[in-house]
Amino acid sequence: MLKINKLKISSPNKQLVDISFDIKDSSALIGESGSGKSLTLKALLNLLPSSLQVEKDIYSTFELNYDTIGFIPQNPFTSLSMMTKIKDQFFCSNEKKEEVLKLVDLDISLLNKFPSQLSGGQIQRIVIAIALSRNIKLLLLDEPTTALDEENKTNIINLINDLKSRLNILILFVTHDIESIKDICNEIIILKDGQVIEKGFTIDVLSTPKEDYTKKLINSTFKNKQFRN
Repeated sequence: MLKINKLKISSPNKQLVDISFDIKDSSALIGESGSGKSLTLKALLNLLPSSLQVEKDIYSTFELNYDTIGFIPQNPFTSLSMMTKIKDQFFCSNEKKEEVLKLVDLDISLLNKFPSQLSGGQIQRIVIAIALSRNIKLLLLDEPTTALDEENKTNIINLINDLKSRLNILILFVTHDIESIKDICNEIIILKDGQVIEKGFTIDVLSTPKEDYTKKLINSTFKNKQFRN
């Protein structure tokens, strides 16, 4: 479990984020651009600039550090060196490389290729495999399907859902697209202007949203009404 009792982020002139929430299994952090999603992720990764002031009180059942947190960025192409073979972008044994490639349904022959020789979907799977090559307890996903076409988006969502059921890791999935997390995340946290305005079980929030902002996000995402009363 990861329990964020307090996370406050502020600039010299403005309070940017003031939130608290728990991750018991898999949670989605939902909000439009500028809502504070990326700042929250950077705070968990200790990547915020020194110009920002951060107050945090976080409890977890494991130590939060580089080895226990995996991160999947919005654009996988920025995570890899285009001039380096895939096998040299891992920092683990050859046996572990082959193990995690199988986890993400990739052939081990890709280890001898360069990123430019792979498709966007394959590159995203490589980035996920690199994250899984360490003994992570928490996987942070920052809009991981944004740079993908619809087919690859569906495949990556299915992969993440499968990994969630097979591996004993917590998931925090950050996105503005509610549809992408409806089958993955047990709980949803709705963020607006750096504040949590609604949270709860995914099925409850999708079927009976309480806040107008949440209703707007749902209406803008779903083309049908299968999750609405």
